[in-house]
Amino acid sequence: MLIGLLGGMSWESTAIYYREMNRAANRSLGGLHSARILMHSVDFEHIQRCQHDGKWGECARILVEAGRSLKAGGASFLVLATNTMHKLADEIEEGSGLPMLHIADPTGDALQRAGHTRIGLLATRFTMEERFYRHRLESRYHFDVVVPDEEERADIHGIIYDELCHGTVIDTSAARFRQIIDHLKWSGCEAVILGCTEIGMLVSADSSPLPVFDTTALHAQAAVGLALQGELIGLKD
Repeated sequence: MLIGLLGGMSWESTAIYYREMNRAANRSLGGLHSARILMHSVDFEHIQRCQHDGKWGECARILVEAGRSLKAGGASFLVLATNTMHKLADEIEEGSGLPMLHIADPTGDALQRAGHTRIGLLATRFTMEERFYRHRLESRYHFDVVVPDEEERADIHGIIYDELCHGTVIDTSAARFRQIIDHLKWSGCEAVILGCTEIGMLVSADSSPLPVFDTTALHAQAAVGLALQGELIGLKD
């Protein structure tokens, strides 16, 4: 099966998706095998302006159009390489005509396997403060999802857009994330979701006071698993 990667939000994390997908395929298949990926990368400047201006309908139009181009190119399913834009997951899936592998599900599955129930969420303000993402984790996986306080959410959002989306990794920002994760730990959280696809550039398992679940890596690996499963089913048929 051909993975339809809907990326560019930001291109920094989309590059990580590409690398992680190919590594996952090679681990499974060996040799010189790599993942079969068709990518449509959008211009994030326009997307982020629409996000901050509340023009979600325009975001949906752009991403539906991109999804349709991936379907026309032969993609079997969509991987939307961003947490925040899963706010529009239903619209994109319906408008593109392709099923979507929702980013919250591989993370929820991994957290369940690890036995965690009270989870901290680090993400953009849209993802932390709106219900679309937390509700999926709470309703499907029965997690208690905790977000940082107002000041911490503002700091996280700023670091994502002003630094990480530009590929800039700053030690003081990493220290701020560790402080925020430590606060989540003291509030009873057992693990933390890196719920923005760039945060893994700044926070690692070794540096975090809590176990981290990186949505980017988990989503990319799940996409390859789904694609390879489909290929095997096709061979059996």
